[in-house]
Amino acid sequence: MRTALAAVALAWRASRWGVTGLVVLNLLGAAGPVVATWLTKLVIDGLVGGAGPLGWYAVGLGAVGLVAAVTPHAVRYVRAELGRRVGVRSRDELMSAVGRFVGLGRFEEPAFVDRLRLAQRAGVSSPNGVLDGAVGVLGACLALVGFLGSLLVLSPLMAGIVVVAAAPAFAAQLVVARRRAAAMWDIGPVERREFFYLTLLSSVEAVKELRVFGTGSLLRQRMLADRRTADAALRRVDRHELRTQALLVLLSAGVAAGGLVWAVVAARAGRLTVGDVSMFVGAVAGVQGALTGLVTQTATTHQHLLLFGHHRDVVTAGTDLPVAGSAVAAPPLSRGIELRDVWFRYSPEHPWVLRGVTLTVPCGTSMALVGLNGAGKSTVVKLLCRFYDPTRGSIRWDGVDLRDLDPRSLRRRIGAVFQDFACYELSASDNIGLGDADAVNDPGRIVAAARLAGAHGTLAGLPHGYDTQLTRLFLGENDATGVVLSGGQWQRVALARAVVRADADLLICDEPNAGLDADAEYEVHRMLRAHRAGRTSVLVSHRLSALRDADRIVVLDGGTVVEEGDHAALLRADGTYARLFARQADGYREPVP
Repeated sequence: MRTALAAVALAWRASRWGVTGLVVLNLLGAAGPVVATWLTKLVIDGLVGGAGPLGWYAVGLGAVGLVAAVTPHAVRYVRAELGRRVGVRSRDELMSAVGRFVGLGRFEEPAFVDRLRLAQRAGVSSPNGVLDGAVGVLGACLALVGFLGSLLVLSPLMAGIVVVAAAPAFAAQLVVARRRAAAMWDIGPVERREFFYLTLLSSVEAVKELRVFGTGSLLRQRMLADRRTADAALRRVDRHELRTQALLVLLSAGVAAGGLVWAVVAARAGRLTVGDVSMFVGAVAGVQGALTGLVTQTATTHQHLLLFGHHRDVVTAGTDLPVAGSAVAAPPLSRGIELRDVWFRYSPEHPWVLRGVTLTVPCGTSMALVGLNGAGKSTVVKLLCRFYDPTRGSIRWDGVDLRDLDPRSLRRRIGAVFQDFACYELSASDNIGLGDADAVNDPGRIVAAARLAGAHGTLAGLPHGYDTQLTRLFLGENDATGVVLSGGQWQRVALARAVVRADADLLICDEPNAGLDADAEYEVHRMLRAHRAGRTSVLVSHRLSALRDADRIVVLDGGTVVEEGDHAALLRADGTYARLFARQADGYREPVP
């Protein structure tokens, strides 16, 4: 009931007039056949007996027919308009709920990803389906009461038989609805994998390798196998439903045939009039139709409710990371950032990524993180942005635990370029402006950030300058002005997005030089060195030459700090850093004959 009320409330918030109109129109449609059945009986008895206001009965039948002809079209229009409004409202509420998640953990849970996918699908159709079902049940109950009352007047016994015969149908339809909803949940991982293969087969990033290696057909076969697995599960539900419906149809037909025989015999014996027989036939068909509609609408509504439950679960889900009720806005950084005995793992089943890391980044200084893959460098970055909380220990901003700060205000003070930066299929201006919502409509700030990142020359030279779409996905058939940038050019755009927030207190650069050629790397390195002068910054890179001028270099190994100091001190120590630096430098030394 809570889910049903949530679905109806969503539809009501989307369009009160739409909900009201749908209810009224459906009730009119349900009452029409009952009224028509009684008017038909009165007309026939009047014709046979030669008495009664036949003209008014005929006018009434004509009015009922007119309403019956117009109502379906009006219902179709109101339902479509309500569906559009509900779709907008549900997407807004769903994405608003997703936006309230503080960290990244939920998006890395397969079960939540499946639930979110079903919520996106159910949020658009299920509220309308629930409302249609509820209105349909109400209309079916109205028709059932009217037709059942007619049957009770003629034969209480036949009325009871018809009702009892519908009980198995009600139970069977509910079972079918549950099976269908369960099947959709069970095939979620399979459909997600199928979509993954479909994306690979149609994305330019993967197609290059698939063409060279000739593995497209292999992935296509896997995609089709997953599709067949999902289809087989749905086919089993369809077959069960077909068998159930066939048995129910036979049962209904048997009851109707038996009732018709009884009515004819009773009329011949004089216990029923010709009009009574007509009304009996119409009432039996009406009761069975109303019961069938009641069962079908209830089962369909039940299925929509099960699906809408995923939407409701996402919308009402609590935050993934706790936000203190007394959380304060992050102040401008004045002293520095401190990691105190930080331990972290992604779940109790995962190994420890960080083991007792203790670090201090004084305000206005730069710290570089060095280490092999899996050493924990990017995890430190995620914790600094509060995408996760330490499993043990704490991270402090000017002495205040990040958990006691408002996450939004904290991130307002951070500029970042990540190793897996996003390439938004939007305009060049939007790609930079998304680094700060206040800069989206500020061309001056966007151009200044692009100049700082060395991207201005490339973007200004595009067909429409900064308004050029960096994609061909949304272009019209005859529009060929979309441009797809190279990897190095995208890297500069991502850097511009990181520095457009000029007042950020902390600059995080996770592999900012990846994908750049030697000249571009030199220019970006020079730009970043000038930009972070006097700023607090955390740098991560496998190219140690880009980190040598950092105020302090921290070497991580196995999630622990094994060395720290400046470049010269670490070389003199002749430890892990010196070994890694020497190996990279060997590639640039001329061999000695």
